[in-house]
Amino acid sequence: MEWPVATERGTADELAMTLREAILRLNRRVRQTRAVGDLTFSQLSALTSLQLHGALTPRELADVERVQPPTMTKIVGKLEERGLVARTPHPTDGRQVILAPTEQGRAMYAQFEQVRNEWLAEQLAALSAEEQNVLAQAAKIMQQVARA
Repeated sequence: MEWPVATERGTADELAMTLREAILRLNRRVRQTRAVGDLTFSQLSALTSLQLHGALTPRELADVERVQPPTMTKIVGKLEERGLVARTPHPTDGRQVILAPTEQGRAMYAQFEQVRNEWLAEQLAALSAEEQNVLAQAAKIMQQVARA
């Protein structure tokens, strides 16, 4: 679909709605591509947050994941049982612990990322060179918008 230059608010609003829907659907599809073990979405999301944000307290992880601390306690417990996350004492607050992915957790995250990237690359390879170029430009623009 060709989009006219966004000179009218309606055009920008329509583009925003279409783009947001496409991003959500693509994100959902990529998230569903997880042929790595039997982690739940919540467990995988928590592991991903620890990988991307670095070591966090359980409360910080709950905040990042936007879940209640008791829910995060259960998620972290399952990840610990599997050897994917380790607790270490907080350096300045003896009441707190720091959570970080273990070597096994980092390896599982890397494998998960590889599976997702391979799926998306396969989908992109089926597109024409012109479509791939358009998406490359769109990716740059979307990164710019995200940084705004």
